[in-house]
Amino acid sequence: MNAFETPFESIESAHEFLKLLVETVNDTRRDVELDLQSGANDKLSRRVEALRLVAYKLEKLEHHVKASGRLLNDLRMLQRVLLEEKIAIAASAAK
Repeated sequence: MNAFETPFESIESAHEFLKLLVETVNDTRRDVELDLQSGANDKLSRRVEALRLVAYKLEKLEHHVKASGRLLNDLRMLQRVLLEEKIAIAASAAK
């Protein structure tokens, strides 16, 4: 990747990526919850403890990704406002 390339071409593509990431985290959380339910009889096993930790970390990750999505959404709206303002200024200067 050269100095001018970025992982995402726009704020919109980054926002779309975060939506997909939230879906993946949700799917994974459901799988972990199912694993926890199937190991409910062995409450003291290291596997159950590890699964509980995974569930907790996934919950935190989901929270952070959703917050990042909201921030990106705010940036998209501000970008549109600034672009409309720039277009309006250019149009008034052309008159």
